[in-house]
Amino acid sequence: MQRADAGGSPVRPTKPTLNHEYIASVALALIDRVGLGKFSMRKLGAELGVDPMAVYYYYRDQESLFDGVAEALFDELDSGTIRWESSWRELCEEFFTRLRDTLLAHPHAVSIFATRPVRSRAAIESGERAIAVLCEAGFTPALALQLTRCLREFTIGHAQSVAAVRLGAGLRSRKPEPGAPDYNLIARSADAADIDAHFGVGLRAMLDGFERPAG
Repeated sequence: MQRADAGGSPVRPTKPTLNHEYIASVALALIDRVGLGKFSMRKLGAELGVDPMAVYYYYRDQESLFDGVAEALFDELDSGTIRWESSWRELCEEFFTRLRDTLLAHPHAVSIFATRPVRSRAAIESGERAIAVLCEAGFTPALALQLTRCLREFTIGHAQSVAAVRLGAGLRSRKPEPGAPDYNLIARSADAADIDAHFGVGLRAMLDGFERPAG
């Protein structure tokens, strides 16, 4: 039913005002739905209800738009609600687990996040806060930066691998061919292990390794 104003005249639905954040969020939703390979600026314009050229007023090209999509993914982390007062280990586990979960909620967009630095204010402030927590725990600034970079690369790489499986590579069996060496052992292990189960194991092992020089 169409809404009417106090005088009984129909009220025309209003379109959201275009801005960088709104366009990026719509682009991310479109990528989620159609996949990165089928995404286009023309489809984005249709999704926004505007001429595709209007997007170029806010983003100079598609690569610039994808920078905005990466920032939208980071914003979804809601880094302001991270427990920054936690110990450095708890902070790292919470932050990078949340990053993993956010990326896997958007498997088509993981490669966008993986291939560009995120330089939004929220990302920079989060990085600075993380380095400060690590330095207070006894890390040098250089080692703190190395730790956060290692954890970021591990998390993104893991998310890319899991996303690839979930988007279709999982149609291929992870089991070796019958008759291959250790077929039964590897096949049973593959059946027993969830594709995402080793993330926590790897994350904790990396933190263990960095804890020694800090202790």
